[in-house]
Amino acid sequence: MSRFDGRVALVTGAGSGIGAACALRIAAEGGLVGVLDLSGSAAKAVASAIRSKGGTAVALTCDVSDAKQVEEAVAELVASFGRVDVLHSNAAILDRETYGRDLDLSDMEVDVWDRTMAVNLRGAMLMVKHTIPVMPDGGAVVITSSVSGLVGDTDHAAYGTSKAAIGGFVRYVATMYGSRGIRCNAVAPALVVTEVARQALGPERLAEKAAERLLPWACEVADVANLVTFLASEEARCITGQTIVIDSGTLAHRPEHAVKSWRTTQP
Repeated sequence: MSRFDGRVALVTGAGSGIGAACALRIAAEGGLVGVLDLSGSAAKAVASAIRSKGGTAVALTCDVSDAKQVEEAVAELVASFGRVDVLHSNAAILDRETYGRDLDLSDMEVDVWDRTMAVNLRGAMLMVKHTIPVMPDGGAVVITSSVSGLVGDTDHAAYGTSKAAIGGFVRYVATMYGSRGIRCNAVAPALVVTEVARQALGPERLAEKAAERLLPWACEVADVANLVTFLASEEARCITGQTIVIDSGTLAHRPEHAVKSWRTTQP
């Protein structure tokens, strides 16, 4: 018997990257998956890939920061499958228009801060708000955080702050709904090497990131999917309210590389 046989999972930001890998993994293990993404075409492509492998999936288009859209997307999934047993809230703002302008605080435009919080934090809250009422006792919530929420950096303060707040949010959700057997945890990846990341960062920046790791390999989407599906499964039935770091050892040592980089930028 597979870990998700007959269970209904809703995965946000599932049109690519971590979300797509998790949706495909849950479906491969018997889950019925709602593939939710801001891009309808991306959601449809992943849902189609699941069905081509014999799985069951529906595509959902939704801006997770919009309360009405979230309510309607959850209702659509429930109309198809009756409930939501697993929520993987993964959607985050990483586009050039917002994330790309999340740099020095003194120059940051307020709309960058507001949009980041709306998607990364409000979006997670709205997904939980609308899935908890249709989640049977014993359900599971996994939210994607980031190592950026656990340390400081010289840019991306809005993104890092939104991810830091996820750690507190999962503890509240775990506390509020633990009596129903509902668990809530977060995963905090470091850089996950995807083709998009390779193109965006380039060889020099990727080499800098490699110098920060203890292990000779970076995390890939399959590694994060391993952790997410474990936390969403009954194998993790005694784990709740936690933020689990998956970073190839990035945060396990003194940040000499980061400090060197910081010093070279000072007058």
